[in-house]
Amino acid sequence: MKTTSARFSRQDLVLEAKPDFIIIGAMKSATSTLHDQLSRQPGFWMSEPKEPNFFSDEDVWSQGLDWYSSLFAGAAPDDLRGESSTHYTKLPDYPECLVRMRAHVPDARLIYVMRHPVDRLISHYMHGWLEASITELINDAVDRHPQLVDYGLYSMQLRPYLETYGPECILPVFFERLTRHPQQELERVCSFLGYSGQPNWDETASARNVSRDRLRKSHMRDAILEFAPLQLIRRGLVPRSVRSRVKRIWQINQKPILSPETLQRVSAKFDEDLGLLGNWLGTDLECDNFTQVVQSAAPEWSDRTPSPLV
Repeated sequence: MKTTSARFSRQDLVLEAKPDFIIIGAMKSATSTLHDQLSRQPGFWMSEPKEPNFFSDEDVWSQGLDWYSSLFAGAAPDDLRGESSTHYTKLPDYPECLVRMRAHVPDARLIYVMRHPVDRLISHYMHGWLEASITELINDAVDRHPQLVDYGLYSMQLRPYLETYGPECILPVFFERLTRHPQQELERVCSFLGYSGQPNWDETASARNVSRDRLRKSHMRDAILEFAPLQLIRRGLVPRSVRSRVKRIWQINQKPILSPETLQRVSAKFDEDLGLLGNWLGTDLECDNFTQVVQSAAPEWSDRTPSPLV
């Protein structure tokens, strides 16, 4: 009983150091890259880890506000402090997240990065396969893992935030425009955050968290590779070309392809959601025109965007 009471008292504390902004998603939409680029700008303090998932994950939330505050305690007084947790826009899996955020970081500015929902789904599937949380072929996985679609229903994920924080506190960003016009989009993000400096996109930095570069999880393989005597043998006697061929066994070497039937089915669901999102942005938006529309101009909310509920 004493342990439970202590836990709740920690949650009642006021955050001594809190983020000025949060990149709330979407998963597999270059949030890691944006986080990294912001960390390279003077006057920014980005959390480590990049995704604390504090307001969403029960095991992290239980560590208390003092732990979360410690992620930003090293920032200078004038630094812009930020974190990037894509779990914050993974409805319906984390229903308590927004309530906690509103209670403890009510003044935070929010950034939501979106990507063509079909491309995001495929990248999410690749991520899940590499994490070994998804074992099925992609067309079967779409039916067995609803989050592959749900996390790409952007209006569904955004509406609660728009109705809680208001559109003026949420910046819509698109992966396709960020990768095509990185400097312009970085300047747009920094302007939204009230940054007084001149941001510069670091072209020497590689994209972060790219699925095709990662290896599928395997506890047995990792234990063997980390065994010191075998490391010496592998590096000393096994040619690099052979090691590279073996490594490819644990990588995704070919992009998964949705069947025409599955593609038609998920596109219809995405189009319904994108129609609503496009209405909020004052444009027609669907899977077929998504890339062209979002690359052509920086998105802005229209007067049809949901506002905070009274």
